[in-house]
Amino acid sequence: MPIRVLHTIAELRAELKGQPAVGFVPTMGNLHQGHLDLVKIVRPRASAVVASIFVNRLQFGPNEDFDRYPRTMEADVRALDSVGCDVVFAPDERELYPLAQGYKLHPPAELADILEGQFRPGFFVGVATVVLKLFNIVQPHAAAFGQKDYQQLMVIRHMVAQMALPIEIIPGPTTRADDGLALSSRNGYLGPDERAEAPQLYALLRRMAERVKAEGLGAVPLIEADAAASLAARGWKPDYLTIRRRADLKPAASPHEPLVALAAAKLGSTRLIDNLEI
Repeated sequence: MPIRVLHTIAELRAELKGQPAVGFVPTMGNLHQGHLDLVKIVRPRASAVVASIFVNRLQFGPNEDFDRYPRTMEADVRALDSVGCDVVFAPDERELYPLAQGYKLHPPAELADILEGQFRPGFFVGVATVVLKLFNIVQPHAAAFGQKDYQQLMVIRHMVAQMALPIEIIPGPTTRADDGLALSSRNGYLGPDERAEAPQLYALLRRMAERVKAEGLGAVPLIEADAAASLAARGWKPDYLTIRRRADLKPAASPHEPLVALAAAKLGSTRLIDNLEI
């Protein structure tokens, strides 16, 4: 059966009526292999798989790239069809936000106002609000999110737990190019020289992980400072390079806690993020 592309909430609900197990992959389009891998992850758990394509204005800051974010609908639909997606939900803004979205979900500040939230104020309010709204529309049994957006995945997991939503959140491992660069829709903004340089972010995270294993938690401030200086010396503009505990993204207090190294930095005009569990 060919993939169905639907643009209204009423059409989508009619299409999914009676489905015993809906799988869901929310996206902003301009898809890459990482998105397609999420469809593959959720496919075995679902009688029908829905992917949404919606560039969500609420999660963009006033000086960010909402207007120039790539819209590649035809290519995205073909790609989703190739991996067994059943339905593409592609509403316009008037469909998803017929009125100004006055009701918004504010994640706890201790999780949402650090790291990405510090450098992109309001970002996780926009993410949580649109994801909760999409969950209410799609009514999925399972939804897949990529681990590349580590903090976002944590915000969504906590939201689902605290709101008692009957949805299984499935993490998808970061999909990488052969040289280690995490796949991202924003990689297309990189010029040739920047694309050649971009894998250094992941290489640096690997060095940070090796150092903390060898030198211990006491060396974390120095490891973080050295990493930021190294990246800046290569022409990047770091926002953060840090080692945190996986449980809540707070600074680690015990050497026995599972850790994660997280980074965000601008290369030219393109902001890249990445992470590595330790």
